[in-house]
Amino acid sequence: MSDSPLPLASALHEPVLDWYAGNARTLPWREPDAGAWAVMVSEFMLQQTPVTRVLPAYGVWMERWPKPADLAAEAPGEAVRAWGRLGYPRRALRLHAAAKAIVEEHGGVVPEDHAALLALPGVGTYTAAAIASFAFGQRHAVVDTNVRRVFARALTGAAQPSISPTAADQRLAASALPDDEPTAARWAVATMELGALVCTARTPRCADCPIRSRCAWVLAGSPPYSGPPRKGQTYEGTDRQVRGRLLAVLRAAPGPVPKTALDTCWPDQTQRERALDGLVADGLVDPLPHSRYRLPA
Repeated sequence: MSDSPLPLASALHEPVLDWYAGNARTLPWREPDAGAWAVMVSEFMLQQTPVTRVLPAYGVWMERWPKPADLAAEAPGEAVRAWGRLGYPRRALRLHAAAKAIVEEHGGVVPEDHAALLALPGVGTYTAAAIASFAFGQRHAVVDTNVRRVFARALTGAAQPSISPTAADQRLAASALPDDEPTAARWAVATMELGALVCTARTPRCADCPIRSRCAWVLAGSPPYSGPPRKGQTYEGTDRQVRGRLLAVLRAAPGPVPKTALDTCWPDQTQRERALDGLVADGLVDPLPHSRYRLPA
């Protein structure tokens, strides 16, 4: 990092917001009439999953369950079935549980209050801030991986943020928020979009960045990352892949499935049994008498 003063976040507001106004992707959950439930569903689906994979599942989901009450009236297994190949299917169970809580505790309407959002099943610090900001125009620090990377580079001069989110990341994002709520809400989504489209992890498009001339990392000569190794996620051959295979069999079946049908989806018996036990423990699969299994009822 250079010895020159770090840029002030306030100097980044106007260029980032102007860039977003002209470059934001058109996404269904960003439409003016999308509503808080649409935003909430998108945020659950987008966790660790790219937009291109989310869009088809999101469209099917919102057509089937346009309101929380529609989803709450279904069995949780239907949420798992509709989740398809988005990955991390426990998110589907949590979204179903959140829909039930919204119906039982908030009259079927996604609550506007940040604390009430945070109390919903499956809604953590990030998701509550995102819904409050994107759906209700409130002033919150919405800090995902993209935002952490933008601020690490632009405000601290680091090539990459810390491997795991920290309290310092949250404080940095909060310190960068514009003062008024509507502008802060636009800033939250604009910085996220900048990280997703321009300030990417491996090949940032610095030439297209609206804050290139103010970015601490660029001003320092774009020094390479020098922290601990950042391991990429593997999938092939993991228990995650086995769990996905097992769930695919159950999703495709209209009713309970015999254990013999599950045994054919993965050759390693020890790993297959471990994955199946994990799915049962996570509430994603119900074991039935006579060695049969189904999605949760």
